[in-house]
Amino acid sequence: MLERVRHDNGNEAISRRRLAWVRAIALLGVFAAGAFPQGRCRDGYGTPACPLEEALATAPIRPLFPPAGWKTVALDHITFQVPDYRQEAAFYIALMGWKLRSDDGTQAVLDIGDWGSAVFRQAPGRRTAVVENFCFVIEPWDARAVEGQLRKLGLSPVAENDGHGFESFHVKDPDGWDLQIGNGNGLARARRSPPVAKLEAPAPFAATGWRTVWLDHLSFSVTNYKETASFYTNLLGWKETYDEGSQHELLIGEVGDIIVRGGNPNHPAFAEGSASRPRAARLDHISFGIAPWDTDGVRAELEKRGLRARIDTSTRDDIHVAAFKSYHTATPGGFDLQISYVTHDNRLALPNAVRPKTGAGR
Repeated sequence: MLERVRHDNGNEAISRRRLAWVRAIALLGVFAAGAFPQGRCRDGYGTPACPLEEALATAPIRPLFPPAGWKTVALDHITFQVPDYRQEAAFYIALMGWKLRSDDGTQAVLDIGDWGSAVFRQAPGRRTAVVENFCFVIEPWDARAVEGQLRKLGLSPVAENDGHGFESFHVKDPDGWDLQIGNGNGLARARRSPPVAKLEAPAPFAATGWRTVWLDHLSFSVTNYKETASFYTNLLGWKETYDEGSQHELLIGEVGDIIVRGGNPNHPAFAEGSASRPRAARLDHISFGIAPWDTDGVRAELEKRGLRARIDTSTRDDIHVAAFKSYHTATPGGFDLQISYVTHDNRLALPNAVRPKTGAGR
């Protein structure tokens, strides 16, 4: 609903700040999070969905800061807040083949294969599942040096250590997202030993037998995608693949990929509405690569368990011939879970599939 102000003459008018925001959204074609998950420039530049010409849409911005010199070597964990943590954990165990490492009565920690961990935290009053933060292992690690570098960059690090060798710092990215970076002595080290915990919740259905083998992508919706991409590439050593004009896919070392989606600061309307546009970031879905993959078989297994299987090829191609093959479904907590055929060896399948045409109508 539009914010209105009343002038001395009694007439109502849309506030100038709010009007600027509305105009910006209209001109930007609603760059809002998740509005166009495949990229607004997929069908070409200079189009209604992607009005900028290619050179301007994909033009780089000045880096936020010089490279910190670190590289990301592992995913320590992704933290979810969920309405029922045991129900959510049971779902991933049965569907995705994850293993329970611990359950303390307030949260469950699951191994995602031998390469990642998920923490499901009970959130009283929450109706849907959300991702709270992610934590990555970086090298080289020296806590004092890392803290000093973060402070030098103006990031106000907050330490979180477990007293058993795990050291980490929380910082905020440009939208205030909670990024945690640490050494390899947390859950990344714990995964070296087999998990033996048992979940006190029934399985929601028969196990699929799938293994989760790859972090296909984190879908990260932000305010200014170029700024956020610059932040993570320069801070954590993530690598660029392509700047599509409304999103940028980055390689998280050998860990997986992330698609950073949002507003384009090179669009005139972006600056016009920036003063009134609230900064925000959210991880709207995660895509995991599974094995074994059978295009029709995966769909059949989802539907056999009463789960929706929404096709996503990121193009208009039939899934059987598409370069990128995946399905979306929903977890018990309502989180958008994507399941794909992507592995480390074909990790560029998605960016290659949606690489935009070079101009409208071509």
